[in-house]
Amino acid sequence: MKILNVIGVAILLIIATTACDDAESPQTEWALALHGGAGTISREMPDSLKQQYYDGLRNALRVGEIVLREGGSALDAVEVVVNSLEDNPLFNAGRGAVFTIDGKHELDAAIMDGSTLAAGALTGLTTVKNPISLARKVMEDSPHIFFSGQGAEQFADQTDVERVENEYFRTDTRYRQWQRSQTNEAMNLMDPNNAIWVEGEKFGTVGAVALDMNGNLAAATSTGGMTNKQFGRVGDVPIIGSGTFANHVAAISATGWGEQIMRNVSANTIANYMEFHGASLQEALNFVLTERLNPGDGGFVAVDKDGNISMQMNSAGMYRGSVNSRGDRVVMIWEEE
Repeated sequence: MKILNVIGVAILLIIATTACDDAESPQTEWALALHGGAGTISREMPDSLKQQYYDGLRNALRVGEIVLREGGSALDAVEVVVNSLEDNPLFNAGRGAVFTIDGKHELDAAIMDGSTLAAGALTGLTTVKNPISLARKVMEDSPHIFFSGQGAEQFADQTDVERVENEYFRTDTRYRQWQRSQTNEAMNLMDPNNAIWVEGEKFGTVGAVALDMNGNLAAATSTGGMTNKQFGRVGDVPIIGSGTFANHVAAISATGWGEQIMRNVSANTIANYMEFHGASLQEALNFVLTERLNPGDGGFVAVDKDGNISMQMNSAGMYRGSVNSRGDRVVMIWEEE
């Protein structure tokens, strides 16, 4: 009898200890992750330029964090985060977009609401300052999901989104990259103005994923595409399920070689692998990066319904950052810093 009493007391102590541990580990109420492009990012980048990238990522995280901390929606959070990155000329989205083969700028964007599977996507924009905001209007104010080229511009005419001349997107850095690509000269990896470069192509994209206090997930991605891309080329970003996806399981935004990401319907494959294989977010990203994509193809940021965050790449680096309601915060470029 005494033995039984001792066992009973031990069980009660274990239960009490577990309850205390749970109380000390609060549930994640909201979470946010972002990326600013992946590729071969030289560690020889000057400290001053490196600091600019860190500052840009931190500023974008901050605006999204404010939205989520105050009870705002995941959709609002990913939109303002991507707006911040689109307005930063360091990143290949919005101002700072790369040049096409014709010396112009064509922008793509997509946004998706995981709670409803509603989505909005655009390709070939030339005059919209913040493509991600127009993508949200496509999702919410039209019966369609995807507009392209002139049709996308005509849809923009019916909205109040800010418009700019195509020249607005130009930066001297992108112009020099384009000039070198025109003459087929190899870009210098040690050049601080070429912080992301893989085999002569710019792999820059920006994106954000979020979980809000209501348990809703959302993803948003925006890009200027590839340096010297040919007429009419469309990458993975606006293809729902490839570069951008969100459902009740996870929200994912991709960056990298668009053709490879599209071939593997990568973002959707990550969510499906979790749902149908019972895999964790980390395991699902690892599966796509190692079993479906080739080394150097790119990376992903993702968040699941429980607030777990994963930011993985199979390239040399990826501009990325995350924050959650527990106060966990990180901003990184390379694998180890």
